[in-house]
Amino acid sequence: MSIKLENVGIAVRDLEAAISFFTDLGLTVMGRDTVSGEWTDTAVGLDGNHAKIAMLQTPDGHGRLELFKYIHPEAIESEPTRPNEIGMHRVAFSVDNIDDALEIAARHGCFPLRGVATYQDVYKLSYVRGPSGIIVMLAEDLTKN
Repeated sequence: MSIKLENVGIAVRDLEAAISFFTDLGLTVMGRDTVSGEWTDTAVGLDGNHAKIAMLQTPDGHGRLELFKYIHPEAIESEPTRPNEIGMHRVAFSVDNIDDALEIAARHGCFPLRGVATYQDVYKLSYVRGPSGIIVMLAEDLTKN
């Protein structure tokens, strides 16, 4: 059996703000849609499922994010996840320059949870609290010079 990662889906409270954040980081919007009907009820497991979605792709063409904002049923607000909670943890991106990426994130009101760390002179990385409370890891490969 062959398997590949298709995308990571993230429910957001403000679809346009999330799209703006991720496109400013370098992702591109592949498409948008509004989905509803029996097929979405079955696939997602929610009766009356109705959502606006946007599919974004990384510049290398390998990574995709599906952002969705629920119209029905109403989205459920929860506390933002913490790095040590069980379940979906974060989405991570390699960036050419972490300082530039953090400047972009800051323009969207998104800041590191603590700061920038260096892992064994291989990566500079930081966890950022992104739109809708999403944890986004940004990592600069220090070996690519």
